[in-house]
Formats: sequence, structure tokens, C-alpha cells
Amino acid sequence: MEIKKLLVIGSGTMGAGIAQVAAESGIVVLLNDTDLNRLQAAQASIGKLLDKKVQKGKLSEDDKKEALDRIYLLTELNVAAQDADFVIEAIFENLEAKLSLFKELEQNLKPDTIIASNTSTISITKMAKELKRPENFVGMHFFSPVPAMRLVEVIKGEKTSEATLKAALEMAEKLGKTPIAVSDVPGFIVNRFMCLMYNEAAQLIQDGVATAKDIDTAMKLGVNHPMGPLEISDMAGVDIVLNALESLYTASGDERYKPAQLLKDMVAQGKLGQKSGEGFYNHK
Repeated sequence: MEIKKLLVIGSGTMGAGIAQVAAESGIVVLLNDTDLNRLQAAQASIGKLLDKKVQKGKLSEDDKKEALDRIYLLTELNVAAQDADFVIEAIFENLEAKLSLFKELEQNLKPDTIIASNTSTISITKMAKELKRPENFVGMHFFSPVPAMRLVEVIKGEKTSEATLKAALEMAEKLGKTPIAVSDVPGFIVNRFMCLMYNEAAQLIQDGVATAKDIDTAMKLGVNHPMGPLEISDMAGVDIVLNALESLYTASGDERYKPAQLLKDMVAQGKLGQKSGEGFYNHK
């Protein structure tokens, strides 16, 4: 399947990262968001990241300029959708918001255009039941930061066609990633493990067993993880971790995913990690 134009919906950390790797791979990117300021901030962030690659000798100045020139900022979804060959949705983790978006998309897309959701926890099968063309719907779970993380979980829902699955796997490879095909189970693969680790680390702090620094040191030196679970929680956002746990707990009913009270308290207090200046660590 030839992909000339990729529509990325959502210009937050994930959407901007996907747009960057696609543009670097030679694909024209239609980056869509309802807020022009967010789009411009994403464009500036991508530019800074590409500048760093130029400084390190990983990218030429001409290649950087060409990549940036492939990214078009669009606030009107209907305009962006009409010209897209493939769509990757990267908005926040809310089922109703995603379904509303997909229904609007289907009214404007070409009939054979694939819609991929970057959801980390929501069932692909559940979302597809609300769509007119569920066979064209698939999950593509990228990891943050997208330019650095090599894995993409490609999730096949009950109605996802084999052709759609194949196209999503090929798209991930075009973006320089290593895709794996995963069944549509709560949390897929990575989050089933990582959410347990985030939750247990928070519970250990709540119970007074150890400090955040000592827990992260234990996992880095004892298990050879490059980052500790609480460092990752602060980087991803404590609110994102909490949302993922709540979604997994609701979907699976497994008590292991019931969020530690400490996570709820931190989110209520605005201690969200790096983006708020304070989480398990002080980032101010």
C-alpha cells in the first residue's frame, strides 16, 4: 500500500513525535489539531529536536529542512481527512472523544483509508463497533519519546482485516520502527507489565518501604533497566499512569491494576511529573 500523505491527529508529545519520524522517513504529514497554538508549538519542538540531530551529525541541514517542509499544520479536520492515505490518531485517552473523532473522520475519508489509534489501553474491538468500516480500523501503540523508542504494538481487533493489519505493520516499518502484532487484550503487552511496575513502586512509597530514588536505583542496578519506574512515571506524566491503570483495572477487573492511593493523591495535588515541575521528583 503506497502512503503519500499521513494524517496525524493530535499535536501533543505523541502526535508530534509520530509526525517527526514520518517526515524524516519521506512521508508528507498532515498534522491536525483544533488549536493552532498547539500545532505551532509542536512544529517548534520538532525543529529543536531535528537541530540536535544536525549538531550531532546524525542529520544534514538540508535533510532537516526537507523534513520540516513535509509537515503541514491543519486545524480543519475535514480538509485534512480528504487528502489522507493513512490516519494515526494520537489524542488523549478518552473513549467518547476518540469515537466522536472517528465518526467525523469516516464522513470525510476516502473509503479505503486506514484509521489507526495510538491508544495504550482502550480496546480496538470496542472502538471499532461504532465505526462504519471496522475492517479499516487498527491499533498502533507507539512509545514515548517516539523518535527514540523503536517498538510499535500493532493491535488487531475482531473486525480488523488482514490487509489492514499488514498495512499497519508496513507503516511502522516505514517509520523506522520494529512492529509486533498483538491481540486485543487489556494493556496489550508492554503496559500489562509496566503498569504493574508503576503501581507497585507507588505502593512501596505509600507503605514507607523506600524512597523514589532508592526504588529507581534498585530497578536500574538490580534488573539493568535504563530508567526506574518512577522516573518513567514523571516523564510520561503521573496522570497518564493513573489513567492507564484505571482503564486496565476497569477492563480486566484484576485487583493488581487498582491504582495506589498515592497516585490519586498526587494527581489531585497537581504533582504530575516533569510537565508540572513536581512528581516523584522535583523538576523545578
